[in-house]
Amino acid sequence: MNTVIAAQTSAMREDDSLAQLDRLAELAEDVIRRCRAAGASEVEVGASIETGLNVGVRLGEVETVEHSRDRGFGVTVYFGKRKGSASTADLAADSIGKTIEQACAIAKYTEADPCAGLADSARLAVDFPDLDLWHPWHIDAHEAIRLGLAIEDAGRAIAGIENSEGASVQAGEALSVLATSAGFLGRERGTRHMLSCALIAEDDAGMQRDYWYESVRAAEDFGDPAAIGRIAAERTLARLNARELSTRESPVLFAPEVARGLIGHLISAVSGGALYRKSSFLLDHAGKSVFPDFVGIIEKPHLRRGNASGNFDGEGVATSERALIRGGVLERYVLGSYSARKLGLESTGNAGGIHNLIVKTGGDDFATMLARLGTGFLVTELMGQGVSIVTGDYSRGASGFWVENGAIAYPVEGVTIASNLRDMFRRIMAIGADVDPRSHILTGSILIERMTIAGA
Repeated sequence: MNTVIAAQTSAMREDDSLAQLDRLAELAEDVIRRCRAAGASEVEVGASIETGLNVGVRLGEVETVEHSRDRGFGVTVYFGKRKGSASTADLAADSIGKTIEQACAIAKYTEADPCAGLADSARLAVDFPDLDLWHPWHIDAHEAIRLGLAIEDAGRAIAGIENSEGASVQAGEALSVLATSAGFLGRERGTRHMLSCALIAEDDAGMQRDYWYESVRAAEDFGDPAAIGRIAAERTLARLNARELSTRESPVLFAPEVARGLIGHLISAVSGGALYRKSSFLLDHAGKSVFPDFVGIIEKPHLRRGNASGNFDGEGVATSERALIRGGVLERYVLGSYSARKLGLESTGNAGGIHNLIVKTGGDDFATMLARLGTGFLVTELMGQGVSIVTGDYSRGASGFWVENGAIAYPVEGVTIASNLRDMFRRIMAIGADVDPRSHILTGSILIERMTIAGA
């Protein structure tokens, strides 16, 4: 009986999500007609609905139970090469009407820009295969509370854990439509669910905190939820009795959860906005060597259940699998239509961001990467914003562990690691097979030959 009820509920939710997408599509097409009637030569409309459940518990008590339902609507109009945009969080008719008026009014007073306009029609997506992104989690608040308490209890049961910042359970669904006056209409729906826990331990020097989380498209992909609490506890306890380091140069190993940030800096440096403003240390580097020749990075927008999968970008341009780095060489930039026109190039289908970057890894697990590090610094947390995409200068607060002869010796805090991204990229010695699956940048740990560690 319960199985039948669950199946019926899923079917009803499935029908409801498709019906809501239909309504958003109808709204978008109606707005395009109204904008054209107001004199706009081109129109782009985006509409979305996001719903979610967020439950937080702490020290065995419920702290928050939040049901959310957010709506978004944005319209961009072009009067020739003059552009105006406006948005609202209200899908009521009056709000939509005022938003249209505001966008049109703005466009009439802006400067003409020869690069402005919709994406080229020939590049718009026409195929929309199912990427398996829609997996609603039918969990109610009571079940979420029980799950959160179980996660926190598993962590608090570990000897040495003194306190907790709590555990959270999140279930989310998102529906969106993108439509343009060029005839493009794209619909997307996706789910994102997360479990997390943050715990506290104490030693003579004070308190230490750490956390762990899992993020998935489908709740069935969660591992053992209690393991999240246990991992958070183990990570917290490992930070006790942390030391500072004297200033030195040494090899540095970035753990997978922070290594992806290095790839994120690469993306910022090869993105259109930084390039046409001439504010990137990788300006004019397409076709040039940036990494050692064993490094490869490929964008795979159509991964099933991928963290950033999509059939089209933020302008409706079709996405496709394409190399970014091949044999250490930068194959291309990351462009939307506007930045591509500014640079005299073509869109790469990246308006709104990158889609599932896969970094080529070696065969070494984390233990082997520690052995390759030998004696040096393992970074597990980064702080501060000391990264310049203009110059490549890199300086950030860091904590982690000092490693001797391939084994963790003691925890480290209160240091700064510094170099230049250009040098860091070229000094990559190995990329581990210990890939962190929780991001749209999928990489293992990254070992860099040498960086400056500024300490006591």
